[in-house]
Amino acid sequence: MSRLRALWQASVNATKRAIVWNSEDLIPPSERFIFNFNSKDELKRWHLYSDSQYGGLSSASLEITDGVSGGDTSLTGVFSGNLSLDMSEGSTWRIRRSGFCGMRSKKFDGFIDLDAYDTIAMKIRGDGRCYISTIYTENWVNSPGQEEDNSWQAFVYIPHDRWQIMKIPLDSYLPTWRGNVIEANLEMNPARIVGMSLSVNAEGGVPGAKTGPGDFKLEVDWIKALRTLY
Repeated sequence: MSRLRALWQASVNATKRAIVWNSEDLIPPSERFIFNFNSKDELKRWHLYSDSQYGGLSSASLEITDGVSGGDTSLTGVFSGNLSLDMSEGSTWRIRRSGFCGMRSKKFDGFIDLDAYDTIAMKIRGDGRCYISTIYTENWVNSPGQEEDNSWQAFVYIPHDRWQIMKIPLDSYLPTWRGNVIEANLEMNPARIVGMSLSVNAEGGVPGAKTGPGDFKLEVDWIKALRTLY
């Protein structure tokens, strides 16, 4: 091979490598941590809510404790409490139903862009109850003057006392308003996510799940976004 041809071939090879490297830089990783409950600092990113804010008697807590996840001892989040259908005596609130608790992330600093991903995955251990995963996006559906974030919900149910990775396609999340599904042809904007939550109700859920008042407990190791489609 002549020196000129060798130089030309080396230049072509270098260009091909540069194209491959640049393409790899443009492709985001196949998974992205959103929440990892391996530190007590994670508690600062969440706040709790329940029907007690409206005269109900349900209660909830969120702790980071030592647990066993997949055979390994590690720190995990524990969302637990008690669901009650009763109202406090003398309450002036008029709510449709009591018996609910939730843990909601504090608003992100800006947005989390998950447009490159198609699935939410969470490593959890449940208690036989059905939980609700909610994604909050920037308000672009509600009417002007409506300041609530748009919410998209999906059920989360796994067998009692078993660690499992639950995968929920983003297109399985349904648009809701105050817990009710909106009967409209709407599509989530995953590039403008402002928060997430996990909640539990005493009533409702999927067939076979535990229901009714009483204690609840959900352990959470991590929550990720996955790209499963290419």
